Amino acid sequence: MQFRLILLYLILVAFTGTASAASSNSITILYDAFGKDPHMTKDWGFSALIRFNDKRILFDTGNNAEIFAHNVKAAGVDLNQLDFVVLSHRHLDHTAGVNYLMQVNPDVRIYAPVESFGIFGSELPSSFYRKNSELPDYLRYYDGHPPEIMTFGKAWPKGDFEYIDTTRQIMPGILLVSLVSDTPGTKELREISLVIETSQGLVIIVGCSHPGVDNIVNEASAINNNIYMVLGGYHMPTMPDEKIYSIADALKNLFKVRHLAPGHCTGEPAQYIFHDMWEDDYVFSGVGTVIPLPD
Repeated sequence: MQFRLILLYLILVAFTGTASAASSNSITILYDAFGKDPHMTKDWGFSALIRFNDKRILFDTGNNAEIFAHNVKAAGVDLNQLDFVVLSHRHLDHTAGVNYLMQVNPDVRIYAPVESFGIFGSELPSSFYRKNSELPDYLRYYDGHPPEIMTFGKAWPKGDFEYIDTTRQIMPGILLVSLVSDTPGTKELREISLVIETSQGLVIIVGCSHPGVDNIVNEASAINNNIYMVLGGYHMPTMPDEKIYSIADALKNLFKVRHLAPGHCTGEPAQYIFHDMWEDDYVFSGVGTVIPLPD
């Protein structure tokens, strides 16, 4: 009897197209500190798997490699099947899981923001520092003969990293938006966001929105001003309500964002405000949630 039920289910899937969310356009939340799925471990940080037009994109890797590995397995995600990875910015609650990713799929292409000095690696011309030829050589950097370009170490030296400093298309319909934060505490931090062009408008996936979620949406709207959804962390956990309402008003009435799926560092007061303003167009995005995407 059990075999017949399984066979019947497979036939229904084949003829009705009701395959699991894993085979359709969707976003699976792999890492966050809230959610309903009892099989997933909650922790501060963010990661999501995007499936779109037969592409599989990992966006960020969470705060803890062991928790990331657990949640990836609990969600049935195969990291060997990734087309590429996006690391939104250098903070560890978005990058710590790279250690596990490198064990499973060390050759995957990883897009990360360009930084003048950071964990992804960087280069600077040796002309950046002032020199004094009157010092004895043993007190001078490189004995007074520095390389023209100084290369600095990175946390994952064997990773296949490509660095992003401008908005650019990665493949048809999939782009990365690059902006720099002007907020005290994260000033000069570069962050990249993922933009997907769907038949219903843009889907924008953000990590922490340090440059401002409204600024990210504004930048993406130059690609297409039809914004279907903004998903991820909006960085508002300590923001006063007046500022949250001001940004929410811009997202809703200026940029006409149809669906919001706030998560991670959005903050509880902001979650409440967005849920109240977007009503049925608010999308729950707790860890373990699978959110369908348009074609």
